[in-house]
Parts: sequence; structure tokens; C-alpha cells
Amino acid sequence: MKISDQNLLLKVKRPSRYLGGEINSVVKENADIEVSIALVFPDVYEVGMSHQGLKILYHILNSHRWIAAERACSVWIDMEKEMRSSKVFPSTLDSGRPLTDFDIIGFSLQHELSYTNVLNMLDLCRIPFLSRERDDNFPLIIAGGPACFNPEPVADIFDVVLVGDGEEAALDICRAVRYAKRNTTDKQDIFDELVKIRGVYIPSFYNPLYHSAGPISYIETLKEGCGQVKKALVPDIEQYPPPSDQVVPFTRLVHDRLAIEIARGCSRGCRFCQAGMIYRPVRERNPESVIKNADYALLLTGFEDLSLLSLSAGDYGCIAPLIKMLMDRLSEKKISLSLPSLRVDTLDPAWFEQIKRVRKTGFTIAPETGNDRLRKVINKSLSNRDILDTAREVYGAGWNLIKLYFMIGLPEEEQQDREDIINLAKKVCDLAGRRGKKDVLNVSISTFVPKAHTPFMWAPQMSFEESWKHINNIRKALKGSRIRVKWNQPELSWLEGIFSRGDRRLISPLIEAWRLGARFDAWQEQLSMDIWKEAFERSGVDPGFYLYRTRSLDEVFPWDHITSGVTKDYLKREWERAHEGKDTPDCRDKCLECGVCDHKYVDHVLYEDWTPPQVVEKDPVDHPDAGKKKYRLIFSKTGNSRYLSHLELIRVFTRAFRRAGLKMVFSKGYHPLPKVSFASALPVGTESLYETADIELYETIPVHEIKERLNQQLPDGLRVNLSEDISLMTHGRDLLESYFQVTINGIKIDETLIDDFLDSEKFLVIKRSKKGERQVNLRSLVKEMTYTPPHRLHLVVKHVPGPEIRPIRIIQEILHLKDQDLQGVKILKTRQVMG
Repeated sequence: MKISDQNLLLKVKRPSRYLGGEINSVVKENADIEVSIALVFPDVYEVGMSHQGLKILYHILNSHRWIAAERACSVWIDMEKEMRSSKVFPSTLDSGRPLTDFDIIGFSLQHELSYTNVLNMLDLCRIPFLSRERDDNFPLIIAGGPACFNPEPVADIFDVVLVGDGEEAALDICRAVRYAKRNTTDKQDIFDELVKIRGVYIPSFYNPLYHSAGPISYIETLKEGCGQVKKALVPDIEQYPPPSDQVVPFTRLVHDRLAIEIARGCSRGCRFCQAGMIYRPVRERNPESVIKNADYALLLTGFEDLSLLSLSAGDYGCIAPLIKMLMDRLSEKKISLSLPSLRVDTLDPAWFEQIKRVRKTGFTIAPETGNDRLRKVINKSLSNRDILDTAREVYGAGWNLIKLYFMIGLPEEEQQDREDIINLAKKVCDLAGRRGKKDVLNVSISTFVPKAHTPFMWAPQMSFEESWKHINNIRKALKGSRIRVKWNQPELSWLEGIFSRGDRRLISPLIEAWRLGARFDAWQEQLSMDIWKEAFERSGVDPGFYLYRTRSLDEVFPWDHITSGVTKDYLKREWERAHEGKDTPDCRDKCLECGVCDHKYVDHVLYEDWTPPQVVEKDPVDHPDAGKKKYRLIFSKTGNSRYLSHLELIRVFTRAFRRAGLKMVFSKGYHPLPKVSFASALPVGTESLYETADIELYETIPVHEIKERLNQQLPDGLRVNLSEDISLMTHGRDLLESYFQVTINGIKIDETLIDDFLDSEKFLVIKRSKKGERQVNLRSLVKEMTYTPPHRLHLVVKHVPGPEIRPIRIIQEILHLKDQDLQGVKILKTRQVMG
């Protein structure tokens, strides 16, 4: 049995997470494959498929014929339960092959709270946790991602850790594995080859020794020639264009849009920010490449939103002309543009008018602190005046809601600093003026977590008890205003803080926590402090050792043998400047000798002087009704597509319309939506031979061509069988009846129950929803129900005003079936009647 089998999918929420078969996914012929790698994201599909790094590696690796790269994500709690009871192994989304069949299993470690999910995936695969317990019969277990800049808490798990940029190093790893397979060498021989690749860290080649008081005394190397591990670095990201044929998901992602990386790295030097240190130097992508790749990727994916990805999009050298040129191309197609990481001091009010030409995306400001003094400590070159001026401009440009992000627990923080968060939030709120009763400001509070390779790695962390006290004080002070306060659960920061600066001694409580049931620790509803406290107690590990002490400047850190390029001496200087409240300038303006750039092969790559070509702007196609045509599509929904929810089905079709080049009519207003309507919402898991959708277009097109173009863009299981022009129809047609063919296997059907139901006037059932419970007369919804022995039913459902009941529930209630009996029930919708 596979994860995608019906018996599993019908038992879990969001079955679309496990389907695979998405547009642009890759499945290769086995004959061509020399090296196979499963790219595993240790979180749910909608998080994993939002991650740009996974998309980049999937594209680069699969561009080589001899490599097969496939995707897998962690299964949610309900699916894990079903897999364990059914003894199902984790498999990839692309081909459905078990992960254990691959040469390499590569985990993406984006943060420390994913570690128990890594253990869970390994256990579901029946793979031993520790590298030393796995022989040559197991796949090579590799990790990559930002958490690998201190991989020590999980170092004993992984055979290989990749530190830094993955584009070149991942290919080099695959080449080494191919060589080993051709020459039948063992795992140790592979390690000897891999360690020669820049950025590759073999944990088994190093051994930390500890002082009796707890800190590390020395990190010894067990292999000749091993020393500091230097991060892998792509000097110019233009060498690797962003993937155009990105996988188009079925389910809605956390970041459900086309993302184009316009720059990597940041030159600002915020002292709390690990990403700003480990991704140095700044490497911008050529703006003409951005435009070209965005155009092509939107054509191949059909996304309705484009995001310009960067640690600081506003710092991109030619961001203003790039925004203008992109919006000139996107606005006519009703594709919106978002810049998720703008800094207040880089904003230009002229951008607001460009961005909102299609729809107003969210607007976020990250002051981090409530006053200018503490911002000098963290080296954030931003003033309260800048923040207030920007908020005034944003509200004046028509935005009704702004989000502010703050941190508590920063070094040198005092009580007045936390009170200033309240004061600044109130001042921003006042700038919104009279805007009804809705909230005009969201304030988000998180607890600062000191990270490796930053100037604050010597700092203690605030306890979660103290964090809660300050968060509650802020909530109380802002209660009753038009400000909504949100917060990251301090317990999450507590656990993240332990592992962010942890060492190999944490492997014991990690495994113990997993055994006690820890899963998805980054999800507030899943994290259990009781489990983790018990795990630390059983393992004899004091979490306070990793959290609450100030480190001495000469302490040996667990990650000292791994370098991001930024020297420890530079970080010490920044730590001292933080205590002095001194700014450090942007290194674009002046080289600070941090150690990353050699100014020969490694340096900033900037595009500051770029003049876009002149183009003739086109007016959006918003008029006239006489040019509009309306078409009806009759389509089938079978196979795995039956597990798509109604909202997912709408998204799949809308993006298929875009890929097919159909000129859709959109609604008016700030959030235009395509004018597409579906006659009914088919229940998840039900197949249908007859569904209808109506679409309005700004073009006259032969109906057979609509059908052909759409069928080329729809995934397996969705097929347009007929298209017709209904432009002359004066009014819509309502759905009156739906016909179903029901097959019931393994259950004896009592015909008297059907007869009794048909003879009755009332058959009351309870329908439960978010709005509560309602009593529904089932008899009024069923027009016909006939039985054809031995296991076939014919059901006709009437669509009348009021709540509807799913066909499978109708069958269950009438035939008195138990929940476990429903596994043998298959429902096929054969036709519908409209009038």
C-alpha cells in the first residue's frame, strides 16, 4: 500500500498533501538514472513546497539526466497514525517510491524545531537514527539548510552535512556518489571523497571534548586533513537562474505564489540576524534576468501572485525601475506583486501606487524595538520618525491594516524599552484616522533567540516565564484599542534557543522527546512542554546551561569548526559595539573586513545603474461588456483528483486558465477575482463524470479550442469533455439534481432499510458544522434510490434550499453503516440536471 492509496487518503485531513502528480513535477525513467536523491522537507507539504531552496535544488538536480531528484514532506499526525497501523513506508510525491529506495535522503533543516520530524521520518522508514548504526545498505543521510551552521545537536544523525549554498555542492555530492556506485566503494570511501567538497562536513570525522563544568574544551579531528569547514558559496547567483517550471501545488501553500530570488545576502549587519551573517556577501540578480524569468515562470505555472524574494528587497540596487517594469507587464493580467521584506528606510511612496495596481498585498514594518536607543544596540538603522512617516504614507495610500514586528529579550533591554513598544504602536494606530471599527494595526511579539554566527551568540536568553509576563503586559496595555496583539509562543523560543547553540549532548533528550510523542514542535498546538521537560530530566541534561548564561569571549563554541566566512573576531567587535550602543555602517558603503569577501572571487554583486527599456503601457482590459463571452465547461473529476477540495479545484482550474492563455474577465475592486463559477461543490473523495464550470472571457474562441488548450494544462484525473458558448443565456441555471452510482463492497445490503426510507415522509439526521448543529430531513433530499444486487446502488439527490448532506453520509444513515464500513463504499457521480 502507498500513501496515495484510497484507504489512507479517505481517513485524513487534506489528502491533497499526499497526492503528487502536480503540474511540472518530474518523474524519470529508471534506465537513465545513476543517482537518486529524495529531497525531504521535515514539515507538512504546504510549508515545504513554499520553500525556495527546495524548488531550486529540485530544478537543478533534475536538469541532469542521470540524477533523479524527488520530493517528500513530513506526514501530519493523522497520516502517521494510519501509516503505522497499515505498515506503510514514507514515499516520494513524484514517483511514489519508498524513501529507502534512494541513494541519498537529503533533509532541509530550516530551523531547530524540525528535528523531531527528522527522527519521525527516519523511524517510519525503519532507518536507525544514528549514523554509526547504519551500514552500507542504508541510503546516505544528508542535511542542508541554515540550521546546518550549527548542526551539532543532530550531528550524530547525519552522515553528511552541507553548509552554505547548495547549487554547486549538491551536484558535486551526487557526482561523488555516482563515482562510488560505479566503483563499488563503501560509505567510508565516499566520505573521503565528499570531504574534499567545499561546504561538506562529515560529523564522524570530528569529536568534541568537554570541560567538567560543561562547555567544550576542544574539538579534535579524527581524520587527517580535516580542519575548518568553509561554507559552500556561489559567487554569482546569476549562474543559476530561478526555476521557471516550478511545481504548481494542489493545496494552498503558506506562501502560495511564484517567488523569484532577486538577491541573496544582506549588507546591513543587524546583530540579531543570523541570515544577515551566514548569507554574506550580497549577490543581486540581473534585473533583465528577473523580468525574463518571471514572465516565463508565470506562463508555465499560472500563479496569480509574484513575490520578489530577498532578505531586503528594498536594498536591491534598481528596485524602483524593476517594480515599475514588472507592474507594467503584470497589471493587465491581474497578477499582483509583493515585496515581503521591505525596510522602512528604503521605501519610496511611489512604489505604493505601483503595487496596488492589481491588489493591495499586506504591508509589514519590522521596527524590532520600540525606540531608537535599543535599535542602535541591534544595529538597525531605523528611527521612530522613519516608522511613523512610513505608516502615515501607507495609510494615506489606502491600506487599512499595517503589521508591526517586535522582539523582546534583546541584549541591553530595559523595562522602558518594552513600554516604548506600546507607545509606538499607539502612535502608529492614531495615524490610521477614523477607519470604522476594524483593527488597523497588528502587533506581533516574539522572544529573541540568540543564534550561532551572530554578534549576540554570547548573550543569555530570556526565560519563557518572563516572556509571558511582558507579552501579557503589552496585551493588557493595548486592550480595547484598534490594535490586535499576536505573539509567538515563548515556549517555542525556549526550545529553539536550547538547540540553536546546543552541542552533541542534546541528541539524547531529542530522541527521548520523540519517543514520548514530540512531533511538529514548531506548531503551537503540537508543542508539549511536559514532554520536553520530561525528556531533559530523563537524559540528565540541564536546558538552562544552553539558555541562561552569558558566554565568555574565549569560550569554544560547538560550531567553531564551521565558518560562515564572518570571523569570530569581527563578531566579537560587534558584540562590544552593541554594549556601547554604536552603529556599524552598511558594508556596501564601506568594507568592514568581516572576512567573507576576498574582493577577487568573492565580493558584492550589485546592479545599481540599470535603465529599463522603454515600453508602451497598455490599459487593463476592463471594459466593455460587449467584448465578453461566457462559456460552460463540462468536465470529469476522477482518480486522485477526487481528493481535491472544492477550493483546491477552483485554484487548479484558475491556474490552468492562465497557463492556457485564456483572457479571463475579473471582478472590480482592490482584490479582483476571475469570473469563474462551479455548479456544485463535490465532496472530497467522490469521483464524477459530469461537473460544470462557467467562465467569462474577453475573447471569442472556438469551443473545441478551449477544451483542447485546457486539457493540455490540467493534471491527471481532470478532463474537459465538452465546452459550449452560453453567452446568449439570459440568466444562470440552477443545479436541480445529481445522479450517483454507489458501489458497496464487502457489506450485505438490507433492502428493507431502503424501502422503509422511501416510504417515509421524514428521516431526520443531525448536520454538524462550525455554526453548530441543524436537523435535516434526509427524505426531502433524495429523489430516487434503487438497489441492483449484489452491491450496486443508484441514488438521485435533489438540490433544494437549505443545508445539503454528502452522498456518503446519506448512504451511511439509510443503511445504518458504521464508520469502518465506509472504506468499502465508492461513489461516482454520473450526471446532473440543471434548470
